[in-house]
Amino acid sequence: MIELTQLDLRGDPAAQPVVKDETVSVEFAAQAGELLSLEGPNRYAAGDAIITGSTGERWVVSRERFDAKYLPASPALVHGEAGAYRNRQVVVLAKRMDEPFTIVRSAGGDRLSGVAGDWVMQYAPGDYGVVQAARFAKVYRPAN
Repeated sequence: MIELTQLDLRGDPAAQPVVKDETVSVEFAAQAGELLSLEGPNRYAAGDAIITGSTGERWVVSRERFDAKYLPASPALVHGEAGAYRNRQVVVLAKRMDEPFTIVRSAGGDRLSGVAGDWVMQYAPGDYGVVQAARFAKVYRPAN
């Protein structure tokens, strides 16, 4: 298994710019805890977003990142209330991995893992994720 460290996809010719297009269901944590996603543990603090994607997967986004990345799907929903949200159309970098791998989400963050065919995502320098191949094909598209 490859352990990815100090990864920077900005200079990687195998990386591609992509955009996520998805409506998700969001609840906000009442207290700190941990959610076991398909890619590994996701620790969260009170107020963080616990997200269920359109394909049923669950993961955690810190409240600070959530507020910057998601908008209510309906004008009737007040930002910060549980409900349906859409991600902002932001270009991120993705690279399909040909071997099993691990990567830390952020400095001091949770360790995620993927299998051959899964995608490592770079949202910003030092900010990573892992997306299973089937989910990637359903919710990501090339950035134009």
